Amino acid sequence: MSKDLRCRLIRNTMTSMIAILRAKGDGDRYPSKPEVTAMAKRIVLYYPMLQDRDLSSKNAWVTVYTQLYKRLQNVRSPQKTNPKRRRLVEPNCQPDPDELVSSDSTVILDRSSQGSSPSEDCPSEGSSTPDSGSNARRIDTPDTDSPATTGKHRTLIRTAKKPADIDTSDTDSPATMAKHYRTLQSLCRKKNPNHESISQLLDLEFAARRAFIDSDSCREEDKHKKILEAYPCFKDIGHVMGELQRILDKDNIHYIDELKERWDNFCQKVQFFGVWKKLLKPPMGMDKVEQALGILHVLLSLFPSSSAPPKKLGHASEALVHVLEENEDPNDYLRKRPLSCPVLILSSSNCLLAVGDVPITALPKDKVTEGVLYLMAYYYALHLTYPRCVATLLSVIQTEVLLDTIHDQDLTPSFKKSMADWKAFVGK
Repeated sequence: MSKDLRCRLIRNTMTSMIAILRAKGDGDRYPSKPEVTAMAKRIVLYYPMLQDRDLSSKNAWVTVYTQLYKRLQNVRSPQKTNPKRRRLVEPNCQPDPDELVSSDSTVILDRSSQGSSPSEDCPSEGSSTPDSGSNARRIDTPDTDSPATTGKHRTLIRTAKKPADIDTSDTDSPATMAKHYRTLQSLCRKKNPNHESISQLLDLEFAARRAFIDSDSCREEDKHKKILEAYPCFKDIGHVMGELQRILDKDNIHYIDELKERWDNFCQKVQFFGVWKKLLKPPMGMDKVEQALGILHVLLSLFPSSSAPPKKLGHASEALVHVLEENEDPNDYLRKRPLSCPVLILSSSNCLLAVGDVPITALPKDKVTEGVLYLMAYYYALHLTYPRCVATLLSVIQTEVLLDTIHDQDLTPSFKKSMADWKAFVGK
C-alpha cells in the first residue's frame, strides 16, 4: 500500500472512532489504548500487507497502533494543566503487546474523505511498507473519492472480537469483492492511475475476477471486448504479465524474470534446432528483428499443427505475427482478420500488439520475440482458446517455457510427435 493511501486509512479510521464516541454521548472522551489496540489488530487482519514483517505474527500490528496513536495525539484537544504540578509525559506511545489485550470493543471502518496532510500522521518507515512484489493480500484505502461518498460521512460499526476468534471469510465475500472492483474502476478512470495500487486491488479481487472470466458467458469472438471493457487495466502489459504470475505461480515474486530467462534459453535452442533441421539459416549477419522473425516462422515448422489455418488468414504464422505491407493500414487489417486471438503487427517503425480488433500497445521492433510471451499472457488473462492452426506450438510454449501442464485431451498426435523430436534434440 502506498504511503498516501496508508495515511489516509489511518486518518479516516481515527476520525471515525472519535465521531462514534461523540455520537454515543461520551462527552469529550477519546479512544482508549485498548480500543486503539483492538482497531490496530483488526486493520492488519483485514489488510495483511500492513503487518510488520520483522515481528512475530502475534505482534504484527504494533506499527499500525503507533500510527493510530500518533494521529490521536494530533487531533486531541489540548487539556488545561495545573502549572504548580508537573505533567508526566509517556516517552513512547508504543504499547506493551503482552499488557494491552483487548476484549470486545467497537471497530469503525470509515469511508470519508479528509483534507489533512498525510505526511504528519504517518512516519516514513521502510519496514512498515511491503515490497511491491509481495504476495500478501493487499488493498488500497476504501473508496473515499467516489461520488457517492464525497462530502458525506458514512460509518460502519462492527463489534470486534479477540483476533483469534475473528472470522476472515468476509474478506472474500461478494460484498467485499464488489467493493474492490468499484475501487479498481475508480482508479482506472484516473488519467495517470497508480500502477502499484491497481496491482494490489487485482490481487484482492482475483477470485471473483477469474470466476467471471472463466465462466464462458460470452462468445469467444466477443470475449476479449467484454473483459477489456470490464478491466481496462488489462490494456497495460505490466498488469497482464502480473495476472499471468497470479494464475501460474502467485507466490514467486521473481516469476516474470525467470519466465523471460527461460524464453531466451528456449529461443537459443530453437535456433540450433532450426539450423540442424535445415529450416533456418545461421543468424550471422542478421539484426535482432530479422532473427526474431526467423525464429517465429521456424517455430511453426518445428512444432506444426495438423489443422490448416483459415483460408482468409493465409499462412499459420499470421495467427501470431503479421508484417504490414507498404501503405497497409493496421486497423483495416484487424477488422478483416478472421481470428480474434492476440497478434503482433510489425511495421517499419514498431510492433503493435492487438487482441482481436482492439489495439493494445506498441512495442519496439527488437521486442518482437519477447512479444510471444505477451501473447501467451493475454491467452491466460482473458482465458482465450488457442487457434487450431497454432495449437501445437502454443502448447509447447505452455509446457516448456511457462512450465504449465496441459489437459490429456490436448495431447494430440502432432504435439506428441513434436515433443518427441524436441526432447531427442535437446537431449543430444
